[in-house]
Amino acid sequence: MLAKVANGVSPIRAEHCQIGEIKHMRRVSPGIESVIAPVVSGLGYEFVGAQFGQAENGQTLRVFIDTENGVVVEDCVTVSKQLSAVLDVEDTIKSAYQLEVSSPGIDRPLFTTDHFAQQLKEVVKVKMAVAVDGRRNFKGELIAVENDVVLIEVDGIDYNLPINDIEEAHLVANISKSKNGSGK
Repeated sequence: MLAKVANGVSPIRAEHCQIGEIKHMRRVSPGIESVIAPVVSGLGYEFVGAQFGQAENGQTLRVFIDTENGVVVEDCVTVSKQLSAVLDVEDTIKSAYQLEVSSPGIDRPLFTTDHFAQQLKEVVKVKMAVAVDGRRNFKGELIAVENDVVLIEVDGIDYNLPINDIEEAHLVANISKSKNGSGK
């Protein structure tokens, strides 16, 4: 059997390099990550992270890869083919799912302490699995990262957010900065 894929659609398609609408995605479990990460890095790519959950086309495993020179469709296809084969053998996901492989994009997802540390002074959007000060959603400037806690300033108020309690986080795209590199 070639991957447990919904509706009999092969997971090896160029369309998997384009991200569909996110409905409800969460970080993958450490067990699934331990299968994916070595495959991606073994192919010479940076494993940025992965999410699993409900997307517009059903259950989806979304894997983010990167290189110093960016990611092209052929990179996505290469990783998708290899991951599909390994995930079938390892049988880590029991239900049908779509496999999507993508670059992190301009609104780069943040999964690890290092990811957050690389984005200091940037605007980030964070959704917490556990409420902090009565709220789960935060959008503000990333001020600091220390001891697996990120400090985000939202409307003049600082919030300490434990990375282990973050459900999802990503950069907020700054279009002017991405176009001319200056942010001005």
